[in-house]
Amino acid sequence: MNAAVVDERETTLVRTGVFGQVRNPIYTAMFAFGFEIALATTNLAACTGFILLIAAVELQVRRVKEPHLLRAHGDAYRGFAATVGRFIPGVGLMR
Repeated sequence: MNAAVVDERETTLVRTGVFGQVRNPIYTAMFAFGFEIALATTNLAACTGFILLIAAVELQVRRVKEPHLLRAHGDAYRGFAATVGRFIPGVGLMR
């Protein structure tokens, strides 16, 4: 399956636990790990990889994942996204 494709049959909207703090905790962990690697190695490849990771995830979330969740959950997701940050608590709220 293509990574940019979402499973349209999936209709679960989790709002508890870590998802109550950030909407995409797995991506947040990936960013933290990528940042740590870039800091630890301090080379052009690691820094470039980190920047590309951010760009790819931002595109995936904004163009694929969030539109899917809006179609599947409508106002419930809109309300959730208005109060819970995309990758960092309180940052990236949907208006």
